[in-house]
Amino acid sequence: MEIETPSGPGLAEIDDAAEPWLLLALTHGSAGGVDAVDLLAVRDACLAAGVSVARVVQPFRLRGARAPGSAVRQDEAWLALMSALRELRPGLPLVQGGRSNGARVACRTATAAGAAGVVALAFPLHPPGRPERSRAGELRGAGVPVLVVNGDRDPFGVPERADADRLVVLPGEGHDLKKDPALVGTESARWLKTRIRPGLRRPS
Repeated sequence: MEIETPSGPGLAEIDDAAEPWLLLALTHGSAGGVDAVDLLAVRDACLAAGVSVARVVQPFRLRGARAPGSAVRQDEAWLALMSALRELRPGLPLVQGGRSNGARVACRTATAAGAAGVVALAFPLHPPGRPERSRAGELRGAGVPVLVVNGDRDPFGVPERADADRLVVLPGEGHDLKKDPALVGTESARWLKTRIRPGLRRPS
Protein backbone atom coordinates (compact mmCIF):
# COMPACT_ATOMS: atom_id res chain seq x y z
CA MET A 1 0.00 0.00 0.00
CA GLU A 2 1.26 3.45 -0.92
CA ILE A 3 1.72 6.07 1.81
CA GLU A 4 2.39 9.74 1.14
CA THR A 5 5.23 11.50 2.96
CA PRO A 6 6.89 14.94 2.67
CA SER A 7 9.56 13.27 0.50
CA GLY A 8 7.17 11.47 -1.81
CA PRO A 9 5.37 8.15 -1.53
CA GLY A 10 6.58 5.12 0.35
CA LEU A 11 5.20 1.58 0.33
CA ALA A 12 4.16 -0.73 3.14
CA GLU A 13 3.42 -4.44 2.87
CA ILE A 14 1.68 -5.67 6.02
CA ASP A 15 1.48 -9.30 7.11
CA ASP A 16 -0.93 -9.73 10.01
CA ALA A 17 -0.59 -12.31 12.75
CA ALA A 18 -3.75 -14.19 13.71
CA GLU A 19 -4.05 -12.47 17.10
CA PRO A 20 -1.42 -9.71 17.06
CA TRP A 21 -0.12 -8.05 20.20
CA LEU A 22 2.47 -5.85 18.43
CA LEU A 23 3.23 -4.21 15.09
CA LEU A 24 6.84 -4.45 13.89
CA ALA A 25 7.82 -2.05 11.10
CA LEU A 26 10.95 -3.15 9.22
CA THR A 27 12.85 -1.35 6.48
CA HIS A 28 15.76 -1.87 4.13
CA GLY A 29 19.31 -0.59 3.89
CA SER A 30 20.57 2.13 1.56
CA ALA A 31 20.70 0.07 -1.61
CA GLY A 32 18.67 -2.96 -0.60
CA GLY A 33 15.03 -3.98 -0.51
CA VAL A 34 12.48 -5.38 1.89
CA ASP A 35 12.98 -8.89 0.48
CA ALA A 36 16.45 -9.20 2.06
CA VAL A 37 16.78 -12.66 3.58
CA ASP A 38 17.23 -11.43 7.14
CA LEU A 39 14.15 -9.20 6.95
CA LEU A 40 12.07 -12.08 5.59
CA ALA A 41 13.36 -14.38 8.34
CA VAL A 42 12.45 -11.84 11.02
CA ARG A 43 9.01 -11.44 9.46
CA ASP A 44 8.37 -15.18 9.48
CA ALA A 45 9.56 -15.71 13.06
CA CYS A 46 7.63 -12.73 14.37
CA LEU A 47 4.40 -13.72 12.62
CA ALA A 48 4.67 -17.09 14.33
CA ALA A 49 5.10 -15.25 17.65
CA GLY A 50 1.93 -13.19 17.21
CA VAL A 51 3.53 -10.03 15.83
CA SER A 52 2.14 -8.31 12.74
CA VAL A 53 4.94 -7.12 10.44
CA ALA A 54 5.02 -4.20 8.03
CA ARG A 55 7.91 -4.15 5.54
CA VAL A 56 8.36 -0.54 4.51
CA VAL A 57 9.97 0.82 1.36
CA GLN A 58 11.16 4.36 2.00
CA PRO A 59 10.59 7.12 -0.58
CA PHE A 60 14.25 7.35 -1.66
CA ARG A 61 14.30 3.68 -2.64
CA LEU A 62 10.96 3.94 -4.37
CA ARG A 63 12.52 6.69 -6.50
CA GLY A 64 15.42 4.35 -7.32
CA ALA A 65 18.03 6.19 -5.27
CA ARG A 66 20.75 4.13 -3.59
CA ALA A 67 21.37 6.57 -0.73
CA PRO A 68 18.87 8.26 1.59
CA GLY A 69 20.29 11.77 1.31
CA SER A 70 19.55 14.17 4.15
CA ALA A 71 19.02 12.39 7.47
CA VAL A 72 16.57 15.10 8.49
CA ARG A 73 14.39 14.49 5.44
CA GLN A 74 14.69 10.73 5.78
CA ASP A 75 13.59 10.87 9.41
CA GLU A 76 10.69 13.19 8.54
CA ALA A 77 9.47 10.80 5.87
CA TRP A 78 9.88 7.80 8.18
CA LEU A 79 7.79 9.44 10.90
CA ALA A 80 5.03 10.08 8.37
CA LEU A 81 5.13 6.41 7.40
CA MET A 82 4.90 5.31 11.03
CA SER A 83 2.00 7.65 11.70
CA ALA A 84 0.11 6.12 8.79
CA LEU A 85 0.84 2.58 9.99
CA ARG A 86 -0.48 3.43 13.44
CA GLU A 87 -3.72 4.61 11.86
CA LEU A 88 -3.96 1.41 9.86
CA ARG A 89 -3.43 -0.79 12.93
CA PRO A 90 -4.85 1.22 15.84
CA GLY A 91 -4.35 -0.21 19.30
CA LEU A 92 -1.19 -2.13 18.45
CA PRO A 93 2.03 -0.98 20.11
CA LEU A 94 4.85 -0.29 17.66
CA VAL A 95 8.42 -1.53 17.43
CA GLN A 96 10.45 -0.31 14.49
CA GLY A 97 13.65 -1.53 12.91
CA GLY A 98 15.50 -2.58 9.83
CA ARG A 99 18.88 -3.50 8.48
CA SER A 100 21.94 -1.28 8.05
CA ASN A 101 20.81 2.27 7.20
CA GLY A 102 17.28 1.20 8.08
CA ALA A 103 18.46 0.38 11.59
CA ARG A 104 19.94 3.87 11.84
CA VAL A 105 16.73 5.67 10.92
CA ALA A 106 14.79 3.44 13.31
CA CYS A 107 17.11 4.40 16.18
CA ARG A 108 17.09 8.11 15.36
CA THR A 109 13.29 8.32 15.26
CA ALA A 110 12.26 5.80 17.93
CA THR A 111 11.27 8.31 20.58
CA ALA A 112 9.46 10.64 18.18
CA ALA A 113 7.56 7.69 16.69
CA GLY A 114 6.48 6.48 20.12
CA ALA A 115 8.10 3.10 19.49
CA ALA A 116 8.47 0.62 22.33
CA GLY A 117 11.78 -0.68 20.98
CA VAL A 118 14.08 -1.05 17.99
CA VAL A 119 15.32 -4.15 16.14
CA ALA A 120 18.64 -3.17 14.55
CA LEU A 121 20.04 -5.69 12.07
CA ALA A 122 23.60 -5.27 10.75
CA PHE A 123 23.89 -1.87 12.40
CA PRO A 124 26.66 -0.03 10.49
CA LEU A 125 28.75 1.15 13.43
CA HIS A 126 31.17 3.03 11.16
CA PRO A 127 32.11 3.24 7.48
CA PRO A 128 34.43 0.37 6.49
CA GLY A 129 37.97 1.11 7.63
CA ARG A 130 36.91 4.26 9.52
CA PRO A 131 36.32 3.19 13.16
CA GLU A 132 36.89 6.77 14.32
CA ARG A 133 33.56 7.71 12.69
CA SER A 134 31.47 5.76 15.17
CA ARG A 135 27.67 5.92 15.06
CA ALA A 136 27.25 4.33 18.49
CA GLY A 137 25.53 7.50 19.63
CA GLU A 138 22.52 6.64 17.48
CA LEU A 139 22.12 3.36 19.34
CA ARG A 140 22.64 4.89 22.76
CA GLY A 141 20.39 7.84 21.95
CA ALA A 142 17.40 5.81 20.79
CA GLY A 143 15.64 6.30 24.13
CA VAL A 144 14.08 2.82 24.01
CA PRO A 145 15.41 -0.74 24.31
CA VAL A 146 17.42 -1.75 21.24
CA LEU A 147 18.25 -5.24 20.00
CA VAL A 148 21.33 -5.36 17.79
CA VAL A 149 22.07 -8.42 15.65
CA ASN A 150 25.40 -8.19 13.81
CA GLY A 151 27.85 -10.57 12.22
CA ASP A 152 31.36 -10.83 13.61
CA ARG A 153 32.79 -10.36 10.09
CA ASP A 154 30.87 -7.18 9.32
CA PRO A 155 33.24 -4.62 7.71
CA PHE A 156 31.02 -1.87 9.12
CA GLY A 157 32.01 -2.93 12.64
CA VAL A 158 30.23 -4.44 15.61
CA PRO A 159 28.73 -2.36 18.42
CA GLU A 160 29.72 -2.84 22.04
CA ARG A 161 27.42 -4.54 24.54
CA ALA A 162 26.97 -1.22 26.31
CA ASP A 163 25.52 0.28 23.12
CA ALA A 164 22.29 -1.74 23.20
CA ASP A 165 19.79 -3.45 25.46
CA ARG A 166 20.86 -6.74 23.88
CA LEU A 167 23.69 -7.45 21.46
CA VAL A 168 23.78 -10.68 19.47
CA VAL A 169 26.98 -11.28 17.48
CA LEU A 170 26.67 -14.17 15.03
CA PRO A 171 29.89 -16.00 14.18
CA GLY A 172 30.84 -16.17 10.51
CA GLU A 173 28.22 -13.65 9.42
CA GLY A 174 28.97 -10.58 7.32
CA HIS A 175 26.93 -7.45 6.75
CA ASP A 176 24.23 -9.29 4.78
CA LEU A 177 23.39 -11.74 7.61
CA LYS A 178 22.59 -14.43 5.04
CA LYS A 179 24.52 -17.40 6.44
CA ASP A 180 21.79 -18.33 8.95
CA PRO A 181 18.90 -15.89 8.55
CA ALA A 182 16.56 -18.14 10.51
CA LEU A 183 18.68 -17.52 13.59
CA VAL A 184 18.33 -13.76 13.06
CA GLY A 185 14.58 -14.24 13.05
CA THR A 186 14.61 -16.44 16.13
CA GLU A 187 16.69 -13.96 18.13
CA SER A 188 14.44 -11.07 17.10
CA ALA A 189 11.19 -12.83 17.99
CA ARG A 190 12.60 -14.04 21.31
CA TRP A 191 13.69 -10.53 22.31
CA LEU A 192 10.30 -9.07 21.45
CA LYS A 193 8.51 -11.71 23.52
CA THR A 194 10.82 -11.59 26.53
CA ARG A 195 11.87 -7.92 26.65
CA ILE A 196 9.13 -5.89 24.98
CA ARG A 197 5.90 -7.80 25.59
CA PRO A 198 6.05 -7.85 29.40
CA GLY A 199 5.97 -4.05 29.50
CA LEU A 200 3.04 -3.60 27.12
CA ARG A 201 -0.67 -3.45 27.72
CA ARG A 202 -2.64 -5.76 25.51
CA PRO A 203 -4.47 -4.02 22.66
CA SER A 204 -8.17 -3.53 23.33
